Amino acid sequence: MTEDLRKRLDTLRAARGFLLPHHGALAAGAPALHEAYLRMYRALTVDERALSPFARECVWLALLVVAEEGIGTHHIDLFLTHGGTEDQAEALIAMAGFCAGFDALAFAERSWSAQLSALDAGGAYLRALGALNADRIPEDLAELCMLCAQAARGASAAVTLHLGRAYARGIPEPQMVEALSYVIWPVGVNRFVEACESWHHLLQGGTVTPSAPFAVWADMPGMGAFDPEAGGAVGGFEAEP
Repeated sequence: MTEDLRKRLDTLRAARGFLLPHHGALAAGAPALHEAYLRMYRALTVDERALSPFARECVWLALLVVAEEGIGTHHIDLFLTHGGTEDQAEALIAMAGFCAGFDALAFAERSWSAQLSALDAGGAYLRALGALNADRIPEDLAELCMLCAQAARGASAAVTLHLGRAYARGIPEPQMVEALSYVIWPVGVNRFVEACESWHHLLQGGTVTPSAPFAVWADMPGMGAFDPEAGGAVGGFEAEP
């Protein structure tokens, strides 16, 4: 049994090029969960979906900055391997670092509108992002990077802003889903849930036009946490499709 475990971990290290400590704990103490974890990791972060490998790693780089995940050095390597430059990395790091600038500008607009009547928080935020980017990252991709970065912060107003801009730019919805889904790994599924809640509200508000599959989602009522006063009961997870 121990030799099988050692072989499994050695094989994983050889395939990945490195081995993080939690793999040892899961493989030794919860092997079934470890297998499910590896399948989830591959489907979420390895298998190519709607984004190109370069675009995916741009999103990841911005996300790592917000999550302060220094251990994600393999994503830096992948970013460079897929054609990213240090100049582009600088742009992504600077833009991600300015995420909180949205909060500061919104605070100023909200608090000092009588004296700063011309201040438009959203517009000022976007102009600052443009200056930080300086055309180093394509605009559609920069939108997705900032959508993910703001979702990782739980910044619902900023998430809504970037979602609206993504629709206005005609960015395909599967690319938005992919960019948002990456927050699951470093900051947890709840941040993804919150971003999707903001998205659902945006769709229901009628200011953007979703594709047919997303219109089905938009029409779904009653999305949210379990409400004991609604008359239902918790259960049935084993019957999920």
